[in-house]
Amino acid sequence: MWGCVRGSDLKGAALAALFAALGAATSAWAEEPARVVSMNLCTDQLALALADPDQIVSLSHFATDPTMSVSWKQAEDYPLNYGRAEEISILHPDLVLADTWSNPDTIRMLRTLGIEVEQLPPGTSLPEIRARIATTGELLGHPDRAAKMLADFDARLAAIEKPAPGLRAAIIGPSGYGYGPRTLEGQILEMAGFSNVVSGPGLDWGGRLPLEDLVMDRPDLVVVGGSMKGQGTSRAQEVLAHPVLRDLPVVRGLRDASWTCGAPAMLTAVAELAALGRQIEKEELTQ
Repeated sequence: MWGCVRGSDLKGAALAALFAALGAATSAWAEEPARVVSMNLCTDQLALALADPDQIVSLSHFATDPTMSVSWKQAEDYPLNYGRAEEISILHPDLVLADTWSNPDTIRMLRTLGIEVEQLPPGTSLPEIRARIATTGELLGHPDRAAKMLADFDARLAAIEKPAPGLRAAIIGPSGYGYGPRTLEGQILEMAGFSNVVSGPGLDWGGRLPLEDLVMDRPDLVVVGGSMKGQGTSRAQEVLAHPVLRDLPVVRGLRDASWTCGAPAMLTAVAELAALGRQIEKEELTQ
């Protein structure tokens, strides 16, 4: 009798555990968004990397621009949006991915209509970049994929051979704007092993950098260019052709779509900068 009761109890416990597991799986499946819209270039890239292909119903209109998006080819399979509430709402999304700086009127209207909108802050520091990846994975229902992305990110970053400490660099854009340590450009410099010339009080996010100051600072490297490759010319960009830059160690055409977002693709930019740093070291040793 005891053995029969005990066996019956064990069988019941096993069935209860099985039903609990099935319930948890069903709950997790139900919470996974089935219709995801991204209205920001950087959330586009994370959605394409972490979501199931059939979860995505629309991406931002920047997604297919090869000068801005590293995932432009993959993005061509999806409809695009221009961040307007009207066009997004008719897609009946159950999740909209946006940036902190996305159109506030669109965000407000979508939320008024009862549509879930998640605004992800732009990742500039390494902790912010990691948090953005993890949060996106959770929102899409694929935290395991985000964890793998982070592990791969850490492994790639650790494998980049940096120059010895001491090299100094500056990144300047149109109108002589210099990128400070709190910008993504500044983070890429730091991750590549350079000290940022554009730093100090009031320059966390950068600011106008007089070319006279840049010449006096004598950095080991000056990365010059617009926001991305392929941009047209303007009066603001004429500063970048100033003759004084000929006397500085300037590199042009380096900034491409890998510089756009705080995501794994940025490690391509980090690796290229680190390689330039090692080259500078070798040249200094041979002088």
